[in-house]
Amino acid sequence: MSHDISSLRKFVSPEIVFGAGSRKSVANFASNFGARHVFLVSDPGVAAAGWVQEIIDLLTEAGIRTTVFTGVSPNPKAEEVMAGAELYKASECDVIVAIGGGSPMDCAKGIGIVATDGRSILEFEGVDTITTPPPPLILIPTTAGTSADVSQFAIISDPDRRFKFSIISKAVVPDVSLIDPQVTETMDAYLTACTGVDAMVHAIEAFVSTGSGPLTDTHALEAIRLINRNLEPLIQNTADPYLREQIMLASMQAGLAFSNAILGAVHAMSHSLGGFLDLPHGLCNALLLEHVVAYNFNSAEDRFRRVAEAMDIDTRGMSKPEIKKRLMNRIVELKKKVGLEARLAQLGVTVSDIPHLSGFALQDPCILTNPRKSSLRDVQVVYEEAL
Repeated sequence: MSHDISSLRKFVSPEIVFGAGSRKSVANFASNFGARHVFLVSDPGVAAAGWVQEIIDLLTEAGIRTTVFTGVSPNPKAEEVMAGAELYKASECDVIVAIGGGSPMDCAKGIGIVATDGRSILEFEGVDTITTPPPPLILIPTTAGTSADVSQFAIISDPDRRFKFSIISKAVVPDVSLIDPQVTETMDAYLTACTGVDAMVHAIEAFVSTGSGPLTDTHALEAIRLINRNLEPLIQNTADPYLREQIMLASMQAGLAFSNAILGAVHAMSHSLGGFLDLPHGLCNALLLEHVVAYNFNSAEDRFRRVAEAMDIDTRGMSKPEIKKRLMNRIVELKKKVGLEARLAQLGVTVSDIPHLSGFALQDPCILTNPRKSSLRDVQVVYEEAL
């Protein structure tokens, strides 16, 4: 009997503590790693919301010193990672904690890599390029969407190339993820919408990815169901703790799915866009989603039918073109209801940018697991449709 190695699937995940108040165990976990001096990564917005000070207080009570680094932009840049690593080493820290959205968490992952290895973060682009284990990493997400807190991805911006590159490695899966819906209560409706749709894209892309399998499918479908049912009500009532928890759970499950099944063309194109125009990642994903679904549909019809069912569309007796139309309509309707209906042209993308964007999108590792093989022209056409 022959064994086909391509059907093997591995699943990586941090230790996860989920639920209201889980952030408060940060000192306990830091102590478990033998922390004497924590390097705390965040950004000015999260600091202004009061979360950074709370973490400092919790660590101080446990007798752990902290050095704070908040020099992180919304799309973390290579030089910010290098500056953080410099400060980490100068302060002789031994454990990294990050509290924030995808940007501080990705930046923290980058800082850990450079602090141990000493080379430029640009040298770690690609898959499995990290040979020295980074310091222990504890992540506390303040947004429900990016899932950097459970993933083996770090996405860093290189302003010189106007390009966001991916570092994919088990070494950047955090040791502990404290997923606390309470800290997402300081997000406004727009950020909630952007990150919620980002999580939806993670789940859909992971489910139709060529790297999907039984270990990721259940997480992906449940995330789609939770977001489809709870995101619109949450945007109407951003303070509702139950809805916050449902979307946080969805974000976590979408993260576990995509970290292991990888993604597809939406993310490849969105990383290129976000690096080029410095736009919110969730917004880029939202603008491209239905156009990529249309492009991919015939290559994964059965998978997309199950996505439609997870979005509460009754597909019984429907033809394939009908399912495709209903699914796309529901995606557009969801985006409209949560206020994300801009088009690329409104954000400053022009036809002349498309060759540049398409070239970088094709270099992104996420394109490799897209269900339909993509040529340069294919990617250009999808960008043109999203203009």
